[in-house]
Amino acid sequence: MDLHSGDAKVNPNLPLGNSPASNDKSAVPDGNPHLLLLADTASPERMRLSGMRLWAHRVGMLLFVFFCAVLGVVLVVFPWREEWTSNSLLVGYPAVQEFLANGFVRGLCSGLGLLDIWIGFSEAIHYHE
Repeated sequence: MDLHSGDAKVNPNLPLGNSPASNDKSAVPDGNPHLLLLADTASPERMRLSGMRLWAHRVGMLLFVFFCAVLGVVLVVFPWREEWTSNSLLVGYPAVQEFLANGFVRGLCSGLGLLDIWIGFSEAIHYHE
């Protein structure tokens, strides 16, 4: 299996981008595949679409950060309130009430809340386009 012989055999040890079939320079302008990418994205419709995708990505990131912050604050505060163990969902399950009243479980939930807040704000701080 010789790669330089000109036949169209694919070497399974090479990544897909390095196969002889993908090295066909006749399909790309001037034999440079990067020029094809630039030529493909230069149309106004593509630019408008990428702008819409950019704003969709920004709004999605904003919603993700907001969701993480709210969920994190709820998980930090709610386990230490009385409603955590005495609510209508747990009336018939005293063992679950006792388990949720344990300080370790409350601390674990609050720790997950802090982790959630940290993840959200870390994503916001490290966001780049």
